[in-house]
Amino acid sequence: MDRRIYGIETEFGIAYSDPAGRQLAPEEIARFLFRSVVQWGRSSNVFLSNGARLYLDVGSHPEYASAECDSLRDLILQDRAGERIVQGLVDSAQERMASEGYRGKVYVFKNNTDSAGNSYGSHENYLIPRKLEFSRLTESLVPFLVSRQILVGAGKVLDTPHGHIYAFTQRADHMWEGVSSSTTRSRPIINTRDEPHADAEYYRRLHVISGDSNMSEVTTRLKVGTVDLLLRILEAGTIMPDFKLENPIRSIRDVSHDLTGTAPIRLANGKSTTALDLQSAYLEIARGFVEKNGAHHEYMAEIFDLWERTIAAVASGDYSGIDTEIDWAIKKKLIDRYMQRHGLGLDAARVAQLDLTYHDLAEGRGLFQLVESRGQAKRLCAPEAVEAARSEPPQTTRARLRGRFVEAARRAHRDFTVDWVHLKLNDRAHHTLLCKDPFLAEDERVDAMIEALNALGQ
Repeated sequence: MDRRIYGIETEFGIAYSDPAGRQLAPEEIARFLFRSVVQWGRSSNVFLSNGARLYLDVGSHPEYASAECDSLRDLILQDRAGERIVQGLVDSAQERMASEGYRGKVYVFKNNTDSAGNSYGSHENYLIPRKLEFSRLTESLVPFLVSRQILVGAGKVLDTPHGHIYAFTQRADHMWEGVSSSTTRSRPIINTRDEPHADAEYYRRLHVISGDSNMSEVTTRLKVGTVDLLLRILEAGTIMPDFKLENPIRSIRDVSHDLTGTAPIRLANGKSTTALDLQSAYLEIARGFVEKNGAHHEYMAEIFDLWERTIAAVASGDYSGIDTEIDWAIKKKLIDRYMQRHGLGLDAARVAQLDLTYHDLAEGRGLFQLVESRGQAKRLCAPEAVEAARSEPPQTTRARLRGRFVEAARRAHRDFTVDWVHLKLNDRAHHTLLCKDPFLAEDERVDAMIEALNALGQ
């Protein structure tokens, strides 16, 4: 595919703390968070003027699904805008709660586990051609996804039967299958649910649910960019080495728990390898493909550079070359320095709090936010661009049509219904538009409807 549609769905953790008063359950907090959303959208499941979807997911988790993006930059902007939108819900809820006598604080975390052992996800979506044999695709992708934890994990202080360790990822210990249609009861690495939100005759959606939620923009670019590159290699018909794993779930845990990257990974053919060896092999395959076929976007050099540097850092144990770019390394540096300064071990409660605070979205309180503001975490997008993305959709995909329609309908005070492929004015039976092409950013039918709405809104 010359162009690809990407999307990231992020489930956020929420908490409420009031040392002097009653604690609130997640569902109670969620009602405060979404009160303003329900007021204007008549639902806790809405589409926004930036083309994204905001809703309350199972378990009272706010979830933000980015609009369709066909560039990594737009995807990162949408992802960061989602953080600001959800934190905005918290800020508004905090004011309302204070006016009603609640004195505690509401917290929202872009992470993947809570203190009770529950996990909530960050799902990556990639549009792929229907003609691509899905079983061959997943056979090549699963070993890559299992081993890529050493690149793009968010880091986690983990309590194991053998003591506390620092692991690459938060999600690995909550995966139970390699490939499956389930998402909650038996979480797979790749979910096979076939909902392309596009013409199903030509497309399907690759739904990866094993990755961590990333705070670092650079880590997000590496995470999505490497999968996109591997998909292009497979779409071109390249025959991949036989890396099929004997037990993907055992391997995903073993890789996450071993910061050396050398934990043995058993292959189905009886051979053994490591995460470092697998990622090195995939890197060389990708380099050879790009040398032969050319780069498909402007970030290829940066992706290859960071991919190689992260492999080298894990191999050497010296993370100083990546500890402003890769989430697990940024967080580990902070934790290591804190433990050294205060004479603590990984099992200390304050270390667990530090681990969690890294993912706090509140400016002035969230640890990653603080590190980034000090220039100790590399940015790719200017803060003003992120702020603009809260209300402006990507301009080169179907999201532009949806975002403009939502904005016009709200401004005209019209009752409307929107999903990924439909735009509908509810008071007119024949005013439903079907938009099946996610690459289409221009549509005369939508322009006409928006023009009519704008006339009403004046």
